[in-house]
Amino acid sequence: MLIISNVEKTFNRGTINEKKALTGVNLTLNDGDFVTVIGGNGAGKSTMLNMIAGVYPIDRGKIILNGENISRWAEHKRAKFLGQVFQDPMKGTAANMEIEENLAMAYRRGRRRTLKWGLNKEERIKYKQALKVLDLGLENRMTSKVGLLSGGQRQALTLLMATLRKPELLLLDEHTAALDPKTAAKVLDLTEKIIDENKLTAIMITHNMKDAIRCGNRLVMMHEGRIIYDVSGEEKKRLKVSDLLEKFEQASGEEFANDRMMLS
Repeated sequence: MLIISNVEKTFNRGTINEKKALTGVNLTLNDGDFVTVIGGNGAGKSTMLNMIAGVYPIDRGKIILNGENISRWAEHKRAKFLGQVFQDPMKGTAANMEIEENLAMAYRRGRRRTLKWGLNKEERIKYKQALKVLDLGLENRMTSKVGLLSGGQRQALTLLMATLRKPELLLLDEHTAALDPKTAAKVLDLTEKIIDENKLTAIMITHNMKDAIRCGNRLVMMHEGRIIYDVSGEEKKRLKVSDLLEKFEQASGEEFANDRMMLS
């Protein structure tokens, strides 16, 4: 489904602020893989997702999505095939629009626009059924402005919008990090349910090692712009947080020093 081949990215090249964000990343995802990604600050996790999404151009290497070389595609062209949920719950929705209007926009992502009425009865029924899956009562508030929702409700809605039209790849960039623990657990459970039921291929960045071990069928650890550990199957299921810390020290030659992850 996805091949990242020797991808490199340097920001502010040739200046005092030069930063090598990716130093030759290689990663292959099979159809249906759910990969969790962990690593310290500046490891290149979010940069890797932004390279896939086309937010920044890559310096070198290739990105192939479902057989198509998208390495030089513009961000808007890739958006048709990708679903994204960001860390900030405010980022994935339009606050001044109604819940059903947000869903309608998401449903039309990558499709040609027409002069027909925006929403019809069939669509409203479809959205109502989709909202019921969230178990937040939003199916009874479809005409409410999204700006009136809590952070957790908005993030759950963003997740639904990102997967309303089955994307070829779902990108989750620490999408529970800004939520309180109880709400984060709810959104994470919803994430697993939606990915499993729709048989999606997904990459999820997380700062929580326990979540990284529990979720998905594969775990990837990054350090200084490269992948230093890749584990899947039964070996991943047997992992403990202490094992990950040991693997990090073995692969990187230094102690893991990320307070946010350690406290999680």
